[in-house]
Amino acid sequence: MLSLALGAAELAAPGEVVRLVGLREDSPAVRTVTCLYGARELAHGTGILSGHSTAGWVWSRVAGDVLDIATVMAGARRMGAAPARLGSALAALAGVTVADVAIARALSRRSDDGAGECRASAAVTVNRSRSETYRQWRDLERLPEFMAHLRSVTTEESGRSHWEATGPAGSTVRWDAEIVEDREGEEISWRSLEGADVENTGSVRFSDAAGGRGTEVVVDLRYRPPGGRAGAVVAKLLGEEPNQQLRDDLRRFKQVVEVGEVVRSEGSPSGQSTGQQLAQRPAEPVA
Repeated sequence: MLSLALGAAELAAPGEVVRLVGLREDSPAVRTVTCLYGARELAHGTGILSGHSTAGWVWSRVAGDVLDIATVMAGARRMGAAPARLGSALAALAGVTVADVAIARALSRRSDDGAGECRASAAVTVNRSRSETYRQWRDLERLPEFMAHLRSVTTEESGRSHWEATGPAGSTVRWDAEIVEDREGEEISWRSLEGADVENTGSVRFSDAAGGRGTEVVVDLRYRPPGGRAGAVVAKLLGEEPNQQLRDDLRRFKQVVEVGEVVRSEGSPSGQSTGQQLAQRPAEPVA
């Protein structure tokens, strides 16, 4: 109903909506964009009320929320804005986005209509032996040191582990997992357990790199994102493309194993001298 009400308002009185968020409404282009966004909201509302692929429609609304925030901020920079109204509008949009994410996640857990499987894979060559590279990855509680979106991993004596990661729009996703195959220096495979926010399976394989250059690490992930394919689209809109994210994680893993820390450039906020310090282990020579 919120989508229908907002869409009708944007189509019927675009100038009033623009003034309400603190922007100047004297530009025909601004009114045109507002009308287009109104039509989008009507489409979202109609899709949600239709009862078909509801989770997917709500996730598409989340994508629209992100676009709304980006558009308002861009408009404020280019045309100026009333600070008080702009702040209130952005706060309202952020609140709506958080609510939409919560609703979409709840719907996704109850419905399989949009739970399409996604895949991410990447590889990196590490200039260390297979045994050392394997041991570094096998210490699951240290994975957040180089996996940017992973907040924590807690292992249990039973062999299971509890994972927490950053989800869409800053939300938190959680799951329990178990290792299904563990061959030292060769492969680690795992799967999530029942009740996971994100169902996932995957493996990391270790093999000798060509020319005696160390160890080739290949990671393959399969997962069902919140909201299925629609949730994956939202993640990409938020700059969280999974294959690129995994490649970045492996690049940092390489630095951790070879250097002992995640190397930061001089232009980064932390600076190289205050980079993320990690406990170093004696390096084994590459055969």
